[in-house]
Parts: sequence; structure tokens; C-alpha cells
Amino acid sequence: MSNVPETLRYTKDHEWAKLEGKRARIGITDYAQTELTDVVFVELPPIGKVVKQGETLGTVESVKAVSEIFAPVSGKVVEVNKALEEKPEIVNKDPYGEGWMVVLEASEPTRADSLMDAAAYRKHIGD
Repeated sequence: MSNVPETLRYTKDHEWAKLEGKRARIGITDYAQTELTDVVFVELPPIGKVVKQGETLGTVESVKAVSEIFAPVSGKVVEVNKALEEKPEIVNKDPYGEGWMVVLEASEPTRADSLMDAAAYRKHIGD
């Protein structure tokens, strides 16, 4: 059974978003990191990059596969988790905490309302 915090919003592609005012902190879910197995590399976007909801933000590479990270909301990248460059395995250990990936300044914060809540995401992953 995956860890699915109630306070976050989720995408069908297994990203999570934590709304902090007009900003959205983003990472991949516990389910995603479990499916990927050992994360060995994380490629994050440059600060200042503007993305639309659903566009690629970066990639996560594991011993098993390479997966794209998609933007749960539209906005501009204002922070990236530099710690993941040296220690990508943090994503496996703490996907909702220290393993966050980027912070977007959301251009339309209300679009996060279209994301799944915890109950809908649990149903989506069959938990």
C-alpha cells in the first residue's frame, strides 16, 4: 500500500503538487518511486523555465527505466532541488519531503483544483 498524503494533489502520471500560495512544490509519488525502483539520476529544468500544465519538467532515471516528470500546473520554475544532483536516491527515501523536485510559480493556481485528491489517486493506483 502506497503512502498518499491527504494534503497533496496528484496527476494521473504520478506527480504530486503541494500548493503554497501561488507556488506549487512538485515531486513524484511514493507509488512512482516504488515502481521505478532505485533512482540513479534526476534531470531538473533550469530556473526560469516556463512550462504549461502537462508539459515535461525533467526526467527521473532508475536502474529499471527513464520516466518523464510532467508539470501538474502551468508556471515558471523558481526553485530546483539541487540535492538530487548528488543524491538522487533521496527520491526513494522521502518522495514527499526531501525528495521534492521543483517549485513552480503557478500562472493559474486554481488549475490545481483539476488534479486528483488523495482518495481519487488511491483509486487510480488501485490502493
